[in-house]
Amino acid sequence: MDSNEFRKQAHLMVDWMADYMENVEDYPVKSQVAPRDIYEQIHAAIPEQGEKMESIFSDFKKIILPGITHWQNPNFYAYFQANTSPPSILAEMLTATLGVQGMKWETSPAATELEEKMMEWLGDGIGIPEGWAGVIQDSASMATLSAILTAREKRSNYQVNDEGYGGYTNLRVYCSDQTHSSIEKGAKIAGVGKRNVIKIPTNDLLEMRTDLLLEQIEADIAEGFQPLCIVAALGTTGTMAMDPLEAIGKIANDHNIWLHVDAAYAGAAFLLPEYKILMSGIERADSFVFNPHKWLFTNFDCTAYFVKDKKGLLNTFSILPEYLKTASDGLVNNYCDWGIPLGRRFRSLKLWFVLRYYGMEGLQKLLRFHIELAVWMETEINKRPDFELVVPRSMNLICFRYVPKGVDKLEDLNTLNEQLMQKLNAMGKLYLTHTKIHGIYTLRMSIGQTNVAQSHIKNAWKSIKETAVDLTNNNKGE
Repeated sequence: MDSNEFRKQAHLMVDWMADYMENVEDYPVKSQVAPRDIYEQIHAAIPEQGEKMESIFSDFKKIILPGITHWQNPNFYAYFQANTSPPSILAEMLTATLGVQGMKWETSPAATELEEKMMEWLGDGIGIPEGWAGVIQDSASMATLSAILTAREKRSNYQVNDEGYGGYTNLRVYCSDQTHSSIEKGAKIAGVGKRNVIKIPTNDLLEMRTDLLLEQIEADIAEGFQPLCIVAALGTTGTMAMDPLEAIGKIANDHNIWLHVDAAYAGAAFLLPEYKILMSGIERADSFVFNPHKWLFTNFDCTAYFVKDKKGLLNTFSILPEYLKTASDGLVNNYCDWGIPLGRRFRSLKLWFVLRYYGMEGLQKLLRFHIELAVWMETEINKRPDFELVVPRSMNLICFRYVPKGVDKLEDLNTLNEQLMQKLNAMGKLYLTHTKIHGIYTLRMSIGQTNVAQSHIKNAWKSIKETAVDLTNNNKGE
């Protein structure tokens, strides 16, 4: 493809992209296809002859789009958002064009130095203590694995990396019973073992109980276990519960246990002064993670991972075969030594574009607006006797259920709310997901898509109410 043809095709696709962003609400939020629908429409093997871009792009629209769940639809309230924004998309286009492999400073100095500066910007913005260092990872799961591995190596004086586990087979990781599955996964990959991930019970607000954490640690020490790492969640996946960081940090410091703070979604909100109180105690932690690719309008993937001890991180991951040695080693950051992968994408460019385009004021305005929309939704739910919050609103996340008069059994209410969610999602007008809280089937509404407006929330609430009443009436008719 020569440059003239590339220019022609690129203009066509950018026009389509702009139209898509403008009209994304016209698509059903959740894909409506059945399993294997897409697979069966795709050629069985690589074509013998090359095809024209017009044909390929036509098939993209005809085959691929129906199988897309439109995460950028303002009516996407499921999971947590994976937001984009125009400046981030434009930066991704440049990133793809440059095709940088930023494993070392010398492979593209700008990729390394921009990343270093962006992590300083973010760290200062959310309240990371001075002296910490940051690196961009691909996901919070990878950051959590990095934290567990670094904790393991520091605990063993880097013996495990050199000689294998030896006498370090009785390590333990602690988290609440609400924390993300990535902690178990990380412990499995790190060789700690799923059985040695100890889940600490939570209180009525689903926050980790520090009295039970301390009891468990002391009991484990008495039985010969070695406490390795505590993971504190500032915003759990299910309900955005906030673990008491200050108290957990004191326990971690008193017992020389690595403290990793998982703020994957909620961390963006720490750009707001009114939420910085939740970071109280961060100086006691050893590592911290949040995802700009969730609620900070930056395309996936872009995870901000901060560590107190840069040397410990490098001692865990650095390796320098002859072919990677360069004259600048020791003078600059080589981010291939700051995590598991050798190859690295130029992720900092899109972060730079986003932070400069919106500025601190613009970012804070959007975050506050999303929280205000959630407050409005919370108020509306509280007005209705047939709906209730299962736990209090946390930032921009609403956890609620439908409780019509005459349906009293937990099992029946759970079934009814599951039917409600499935019916709403099948309509394509909005997309919700669920969690279970103390056995209660709970609908989750995460209000944080980049372009969500008051009108979207009002229409969503209208659909929820009407569908719930219709469902109850239909069940009575049966």
